[in-house]
Amino acid sequence: MTDLLKGLNAEQKLAVTTREGPVLVLAGAGSGKTKVITVRMAYLMLWGVKPENILAMTFTNKAAGEMKERVAGLVGKDKAKLLTVGTFHSFCVKLLRAHAAAAGLAPNFTICDASDQIAAVKGALRELRIGEASIQPSVLQGRISLMKNKLMSSDGFLASAADDQDELVGRAWKMYEEHLRRARTVDFDDLLLFTLQLLRTNERVRAELEQRFRYVMVDEYQDTNGPQYEIVRLVAGRHKNLCVVGDDDQSIYGWRGADVTKILSFDKDFRGAKVVRLETNYRSTEPILAAANAVIAHNPDRHAKTLRSAIGKGEDVVMLRGDDEVSEADTVARQIGELVRLTRAQFSDFAVLFRTQTQPRAFEEQFRLRAIPYVLIGGMSFFDRKEVRDVLAYLKLAHNPRDEVAFLRVVNCPPRGIGRGSIDKAVEIATQHGISTVQVFETPELAAELPAATVDAVRAFRNQLSVFAADPGEALVGWMRQLLEAVNYRAEVDRAYLEPKLREERWQGVLEILDLAENHVRRTRKASLSTFLEALTLDAEDSRDDGKVKHKDAVTLMTLHSAKGLEFERVYLVGVEEGILPHARSVAEDTVEEERRLMYVGITRAKRHLTITLTKTRSKYGTRVESHPSRFLYEMKGEKPPKDWKAAGSAAPAVRVTEGGQRTRKKKSSKRSAAVDLPHKDL
Repeated sequence: MTDLLKGLNAEQKLAVTTREGPVLVLAGAGSGKTKVITVRMAYLMLWGVKPENILAMTFTNKAAGEMKERVAGLVGKDKAKLLTVGTFHSFCVKLLRAHAAAAGLAPNFTICDASDQIAAVKGALRELRIGEASIQPSVLQGRISLMKNKLMSSDGFLASAADDQDELVGRAWKMYEEHLRRARTVDFDDLLLFTLQLLRTNERVRAELEQRFRYVMVDEYQDTNGPQYEIVRLVAGRHKNLCVVGDDDQSIYGWRGADVTKILSFDKDFRGAKVVRLETNYRSTEPILAAANAVIAHNPDRHAKTLRSAIGKGEDVVMLRGDDEVSEADTVARQIGELVRLTRAQFSDFAVLFRTQTQPRAFEEQFRLRAIPYVLIGGMSFFDRKEVRDVLAYLKLAHNPRDEVAFLRVVNCPPRGIGRGSIDKAVEIATQHGISTVQVFETPELAAELPAATVDAVRAFRNQLSVFAADPGEALVGWMRQLLEAVNYRAEVDRAYLEPKLREERWQGVLEILDLAENHVRRTRKASLSTFLEALTLDAEDSRDDGKVKHKDAVTLMTLHSAKGLEFERVYLVGVEEGILPHARSVAEDTVEEERRLMYVGITRAKRHLTITLTKTRSKYGTRVESHPSRFLYEMKGEKPPKDWKAAGSAAPAVRVTEGGQRTRKKKSSKRSAAVDLPHKDL
């Protein structure tokens, strides 16, 4: 017993040895939560608890596997095999298989994966005669999933529909459910919901689980959604020996159903709960933790805790401010290359963490220029996005009207009444005559084989693009904006993405291309459409090649959401500006607290070195605008923003960078905290 507790600090020992009643373990970043969970399971078994009576649930198979392996090392493989350790979904599958009839399921029910769900959604839309132009299947599936995680039913959602779009979603949702039922399948959300319904309505099954699982543990409790919380509450209801481990300061998945209020209200939901705070951090140095503590202290709704470093002093957190996003990426790339050249670090020591999907583009370019190996995680490559590929196709088609690939991609995007069947017929004719599809429409006798309406629509489209045939040279950005307006590409984004948030995110991808063009013109001698397309084509090809190579020693480019749970020797937290972190949308929707938790997660990924970067200006919508430091930086330093600072979402317009100076801004207030020294260097 003594050997088992050896190496635990006082708080960890308390969490491990509190055997009876509800326990909330608030495990700060890097505080050894997995060690506490696994040692606690071993401790219970040494006290005579049978392994069959212990249930531990988490969110990933990887985490579950690590728990099993660690426990096996403490009590032996034979005992560890008798534990029930797994994800919520795996627990639910086993329970539903054993009680399928009671749950209202066929005994041979199957589970549909993500692609199967999309296929079912498409089938539901077809059956309702709803075209994908009205709602994108992936968006519909996402909305259905989110509503299920909030314990809403399709009937309830439909009854409370606020507008035509909600009614469309509700009707499609009901038809989607019918598709699944007819096919005797369930989706991942159904696994939770059918289990919850079984536990609520079948006293015998619930009693069996209560009797068997006398000790229940939940990892990453801050990520639980409505159904998961209710399942845990029902299973642990009789003995109330429930130990949950998590950190409300790292709750960053609200957008997909995680409910931070569950961990915040644990001691109210489970009366008499013991609350244990793990505040000793074994990952990061004092300056890094001081920065993290200063930021997160500004969240009003949280369990109070302060991380303390077990490592001790270290290098100061550094803030770098560049002229623009290219300068920002260039400096990060130069620093990484130099440190590796001097053998002071390896590429795998570095992580570049970003908030938005458009940010890594500049870093990818600079890393390729310097032959720095990297892997992009947590986001689609820039050139693989639909909107990017569409816009580039338009540019290529304006540059070369006979580019068949570009033509086929955008000829009916947005819809122009040019049917898929007619285009397929044109491709068939082109193949028979050994010419391009574009030439079919240029050849009267061949075009006569196609519907007249289709031919007229294609000719009108090509005439529209012919206005943009001349290379605009350095007037590229304005020319591109006019082209996008002429073809009404915004209508395609609105058509393809019903969800307002996703629609705006996708439109930002379009505007990012304008930003790339603006940077290209500024930095390229004799810039033109031709030089821009050449540069992008080379970048796109390099990007595809990089994606095929798995570098063991490579810099990690990663979203903040994807970085949770990871750690790196050296972290660059980039683009820490108003409108990016916190994201402008979060400010508008009053969800800045979750953005602050994202900042906290980003800071606490760093072990020894943390560099925060931002820019003086950034290209937005093809216009160079002034950037403002994130409010989180001022919170970190314990300072109020200066008078000319502008918060994201402020009514005042962004200031364009000109030689005429800057406008002053209304003073913004900020909470104060213990000051953190941030050496500031201009790039």
